[in-house]
Amino acid sequence: MYKECARRKARVLALQAIYQWQLNKDTVKNILDQFTKKIQKSEVDTLYCVALLNGIISDITIIDSNITPFIDRNLNNLDIIALSILRLATFELMNRPDVPYKVIINEALELSKNFGAVDSYKYINGVLDKSVRKLRTNMFNNT
Repeated sequence: MYKECARRKARVLALQAIYQWQLNKDTVKNILDQFTKKIQKSEVDTLYCVALLNGIISDITIIDSNITPFIDRNLNNLDIIALSILRLATFELMNRPDVPYKVIINEALELSKNFGAVDSYKYINGVLDKSVRKLRTNMFNNT
């Protein structure tokens, strides 16, 4: 339970940091410095948060290329919160096989319900539902 809650908080902070990075393209170090002040180490999985932020920013081209086939518009035309959530979830689907895909999608939907536009969770769910088959192919080929 603790780990789950700490990871959820890590995702929230990572989402906020990614959102900020998308707006101002600041360096990872500067963003981390700002967000470190917000992190209460007893409540947030700090290492997970930092890994998400570093990974997403360093792999942004690969992440975006894995989102693009499953959206119905240009990435630049997506709501910035929805794009941040898709980037976060796609990074986790690509790089965190230890986290079940259902958990990643559920967390993305919760983030969308809390921070996104009304009903944006439906769009995000549709995109992630399609992309998970590509990003976690080994799971679906064994069934």
